[in-house]
Amino acid sequence: MSFTVLIPARLASTRLPNKPLADIGGAPMVVRVAQRAAMSGAEHVVVATDSPEVIARCADFGIASVLTRADHPSGSDRLAEACGILGLADDALVVNVQGDEPLIDPALIDAVARLLSSRADCSMSTAAHPIEELADLLNPNVVKVVLDARQTALYFSRSPIPAARDFAGQAWWKTSNLPKPLRHVGLYAYRVGFLRQFPGLPQAPMEQLESLEQLRALWHGHRIAVHITDRAPGLGVDTPEDLIQARKLFS
Repeated sequence: MSFTVLIPARLASTRLPNKPLADIGGAPMVVRVAQRAAMSGAEHVVVATDSPEVIARCADFGIASVLTRADHPSGSDRLAEACGILGLADDALVVNVQGDEPLIDPALIDAVARLLSSRADCSMSTAAHPIEELADLLNPNVVKVVLDARQTALYFSRSPIPAARDFAGQAWWKTSNLPKPLRHVGLYAYRVGFLRQFPGLPQAPMEQLESLEQLRALWHGHRIAVHITDRAPGLGVDTPEDLIQARKLFS
């Protein structure tokens, strides 16, 4: 199995300006992400950015990068352009690793890529892990996913799914034999041909309501395989407080 890791990175961020260049232990955050991704089985790790400054800083640390347009509405659009720049074939696999995940587990990257490689019926793959606390199930910032018998996504939502009629307001998995709900992990593998097609697909109404881009794929009939991991993902950096915590972990 061969795959490429692409890391989208743009400087515009409302909560943490210039986030990809934020220093973590002497290196920009996007470089830390690329270094973690390089510990996976990826054949290539490439940063896709709209910033010449990010390009320059990646070069300082020997990280490959490509300069993409600044007007992309989403990370998927940016990755689609990067696939063209890199000349990747339609049947190639790419894994989208977010540029604010400096503690991403390399084994999880491999698992998501391996799963898509084994599922010819799916256009994408992603990951999820069991939710332990009721507060996470009820938190709209924690995206949930429900699966079918083959661990293919049925739906993603910010709402508590599945909705437990007989256990309303309870952590039913702690008092019954029912399986735990699943938290979605924002790590994706794509077939390049689908990734090129995706930005041109009309937005789904449920995508607009939930603000979850992956729902567009489901709405248009594409299938998403889901790898279940027992380990919660590493710290993502969205706020100044997250950055402080990441710096402590690296030190």
